[in-house]
Amino acid sequence: MTHFKEVALQHASRLVNHGPTVLVTSAHGGARNVMAAAWSMPVEFTPPRIAIVIDKKTYTRELITASGGFGVCLPGMALAALTHAVGSESGRTVDKFAHYGLAPRTGPVLGLPLLEEGCAAWLECRLIREPHTEDAYDTCFAEIVAAAADERVFQAGHWHFNDGNTELQTIHHLGGGNFVRPGGMFYAGDAAMARPQSGPA
Repeated sequence: MTHFKEVALQHASRLVNHGPTVLVTSAHGGARNVMAAAWSMPVEFTPPRIAIVIDKKTYTRELITASGGFGVCLPGMALAALTHAVGSESGRTVDKFAHYGLAPRTGPVLGLPLLEEGCAAWLECRLIREPHTEDAYDTCFAEIVAAAADERVFQAGHWHFNDGNTELQTIHHLGGGNFVRPGGMFYAGDAAMARPQSGPA
């Protein structure tokens, strides 16, 4: 039974707005790959667009350029070790899906491999070609064409992190194989914050 539900595209940017480490999936001509990426961010709400840093030397970049699309999957805390592992080896020499026993679903728009088990959400993305930015800065832009999230952790366009869903909470790489998860949540309007006594900056 899947707990994944479609996310309206106007809310898709919220899936990556908090800077989680993600798994980037790609496929072309019978080949496929999955890698970890720590640097991604939304850049547009309507249509929803993201930017993600993917080194030009990677097998993933080769597949993305050939196919014109990629998946962005948000691993939960339970997949931290897997995320570190797939980010540490090349897909040129091993099918990481098969090697790690990953069973992807097929994306609804572009047919890309997408991960749900152990993940909090996924986005299917169509590459927006920007050759200079891709070559000079390894930054790829894409439009989100479909998105879904596990309703146990994302509902009605918002994340809900609590003590009951820690295994599904997104992970954030601190370097050297160390990660942190979001933990609890609070609403800024309810937060007791120390305020400076001087005037506005």
